[in-house]
Amino acid sequence: MAAGRTGPRLRVGVISAGRVGAVLGAALQRAGHQVVAVSAVSEASLRRAGELLPGVAVLPPDEVALQADLVLLAVPDDAIAGLARGLVATGSLRAGQILAHTCGAHGVDVLAPAADVGVLTMALHPAMTFTGRAEDVERLANACMAVTASGVDDAGWHVAEALALELGMEPVRVPAESRRLYHAALTHGANHLITLVNECAELLRGAGIEIPDRVMAPILSASLDNALRLGDRAITGPVMRGDAGTVRAHLAALSGENPETVASYRELAKRTAERAEQAGILRADGAAAVREALDEEPA
Repeated sequence: MAAGRTGPRLRVGVISAGRVGAVLGAALQRAGHQVVAVSAVSEASLRRAGELLPGVAVLPPDEVALQADLVLLAVPDDAIAGLARGLVATGSLRAGQILAHTCGAHGVDVLAPAADVGVLTMALHPAMTFTGRAEDVERLANACMAVTASGVDDAGWHVAEALALELGMEPVRVPAESRRLYHAALTHGANHLITLVNECAELLRGAGIEIPDRVMAPILSASLDNALRLGDRAITGPVMRGDAGTVRAHLAALSGENPETVASYRELAKRTAERAEQAGILRADGAAAVREALDEEPA
């Protein structure tokens, strides 16, 4: 049992061994719980199960649920409701069990059939990006867990928060009606950041930079740190200076080298100008000049 643990061990069933499910299963096991079964079908999920949950039985979803006190649904968002209905219909869930899904956009409504038979339902979304490798387990200790739960007298909320704390994570309550906005915010930040960074790397290679990651890492890391600490006042660069000539030059260079990036550069620059002007770090005439440049076709 994990050091400092005061609650009873839970028998955990993981459906399925995707990037999130396998990692959370390994983290729960490290926290002192026992992963008794996991479902996995694809070669990738079977490999993850073997690496992160060695020795754990690989079973069909209904058999996984039958053996568990805590059933973790780490399946695609659109599959959650149907899977919950199916587990109830096959008698695989029983009163007193805990059923949690890991989707960021859904609350507990998608688990309503299980709640109707006395299962304690909750949504546990780790605010972290996953590769499905062992290092993800370590990263969880610095992350937050968005929790939404059912149950009378806040019982579900307390259980959800306790599970998050056992993983070393900080629980953050997200009302059910706010889950979609919460998830959209993280997706807009984390997923689109990856696209932006990879486009930046491609452009640097086009400029003859052989090691774009070495050039990008310090400036991007500093930008993220400044943005988190200073908000919009961290904005730097030609848009913040109202340097419309440089913006025109950028659009021309992008159009010649990688025209697919022109639209994203233009839209992000417009939003940057708007936010900089609202923050009082870009004068109105500078913002107007930048917008004019952005609306022109690249020379």
